[in-house]
Amino acid sequence: MEEMQSSEAIRVPGIGGGIGSGIGWQGARQVLTVDVISAHPAFHRYLREQSGLLVQAYESNPQRATVFATQPRWLMAHAAFSLYFRASGAGEGLNAARFVELVSLHDVASRDTASAFLKEMLKHGYARQVPAVADRRRRPLEPTRESIDAVHGWVAVHLATLDKLDGGHRVATFLANPGALATLQPLIADGLLSAAGVRAAEETSRLSAGSVGSVVVEWLIAGIGEIEPGAERIPTAVVSAAEMAGWLKLSATHLAHKLAVAEKMGSIGWLGKRGQSVMWISDGFHREYTRAQAAKLAVIDAAFATCHLPGDAANDSEPEERAAD
Repeated sequence: MEEMQSSEAIRVPGIGGGIGSGIGWQGARQVLTVDVISAHPAFHRYLREQSGLLVQAYESNPQRATVFATQPRWLMAHAAFSLYFRASGAGEGLNAARFVELVSLHDVASRDTASAFLKEMLKHGYARQVPAVADRRRRPLEPTRESIDAVHGWVAVHLATLDKLDGGHRVATFLANPGALATLQPLIADGLLSAAGVRAAEETSRLSAGSVGSVVVEWLIAGIGEIEPGAERIPTAVVSAAEMAGWLKLSATHLAHKLAVAEKMGSIGWLGKRGQSVMWISDGFHREYTRAQAAKLAVIDAAFATCHLPGDAANDSEPEERAAD
């Protein structure tokens, strides 16, 4: 895959400045950018910790975690929440037609897939129809508490990673403001839907396709140890494909097919017998994943800086350089 050039800046609607290269400024807050994040000497370790937290979220509720199981699904979830939070300020709910249009506009999924996603959310109790609506033909939707908690947790996990990078207090500020999610999440969604760097990972997206694909990737990343400089193959903690399939509640055949596709691309392999020895991921796979995560975190930090949440000291103080320590 052709990597995103370091000079390319990601533009986030409603957020001033680029977040792709160098340092971006937003008011009194200095936004962490893709290059600054990627250059942090502890970034790989922080990503392993982030992946571990996302894996824990999957383990606590596998069915709920499927909302974020693949890139199109978590992008659709963010699109839906952004429309809901913006509409709720006017006393309205999520309009299904607007959701389908937004998903189609950003080429996240087909219109049929977007409609099916909403039906699935209704079926599993992650969304419901808004009660007591005057115009019943509109049939607006709203997320349930369970799905709101899932998105709240997802945001907190990523803010925690940003805090580790520069010693900030985003999580504490976020948790101290009950309405922060409704303000912050739509801005994050705008950035994620528009940022090419978040969606350009060819190798990782191939492996993450399917019902729990992203969880497979996060599990592999969480199990990586210290990476030796110049290593082309990075060992993971996976030593048995059968055990992995059992943990993911997938059939061994389904997982074997998914891994075979990635293996054919040279993204993964086995140090010994296939499926019965230590699995490795390629350096290219890892670099691609890292760059995409840096792009995602840059989007989230730019959105957080724009919110000006009460108690966020960075918005009330003189600008200080956020450099990679």
